[in-house]
Amino acid sequence: MEHISPVVHKWGLDFDFAAITMILVTSIIVLVLALLAVRGASVDKPTKMQNFLEWVIEFVINIIGTTMDVKKGRPYLILGLSLIMYIFVGNMLGLPFGIVTEAHHGATLFGLELDLKGEEEAHLAWWKSPTADVAVTAALTIIVVLLTHIEGMRRNTKHYFKHYFEPYIPFLPLNLIKEVSKPLSLALRLYGNIFAGEVMIGVIVSGLGWVGIIPLVVWQGFSVFVGAIQAFVFVMLTMVYMSQSIIHEEKH
Repeated sequence: MEHISPVVHKWGLDFDFAAITMILVTSIIVLVLALLAVRGASVDKPTKMQNFLEWVIEFVINIIGTTMDVKKGRPYLILGLSLIMYIFVGNMLGLPFGIVTEAHHGATLFGLELDLKGEEEAHLAWWKSPTADVAVTAALTIIVVLLTHIEGMRRNTKHYFKHYFEPYIPFLPLNLIKEVSKPLSLALRLYGNIFAGEVMIGVIVSGLGWVGIIPLVVWQGFSVFVGAIQAFVFVMLTMVYMSQSIIHEEKH
């Protein structure tokens, strides 16, 4: 039986309670990690969590440094730090286990009827990576893209709109297509990799049973690697897009 998300319809919108729950869980985990890292922070005797957070900060600074001058990119350090921690934690949540319940036609949640996609009964998956939902990755991407355009108009006012007509005016349609492709590729790349990883875990567990323990462990190890790489790629591309918006390079 196919596992579906617990979705209810209200005000003409679909509310995925699994995604909403996992967004909150991810946010709480990141907040707790940050609070633990700064609690009792010391220059002389840093804690392990403080060392970890300082390493992450240095890592993000290096990402910024590969895309633009660090002084110009320093205002976006918190953005990069928040993104890499949130996405990495979110990517990992769907790996250890899953929470699945059964629901029958007419089942309700908070007084609202669940959408079982026309089935009389279904399995509801309550625990998953929030980044395995395209709505979540699209929301992150929209925030990043809007911020890059706002910063471009604010910090590169003179040349921001001019670059849409470079190198020549007829290139405007191509430059617009390029701008549209940025959020699509950013959102779908993250979603596709994480969603595919969780599908494979489900296939191994349901198809092989206890025989699939070793393949499952191997695949989960690979998924950790993929999740880390995708968090890095998302932040790297964010800083690349930001540098393209705020920095004007003179043509010689």
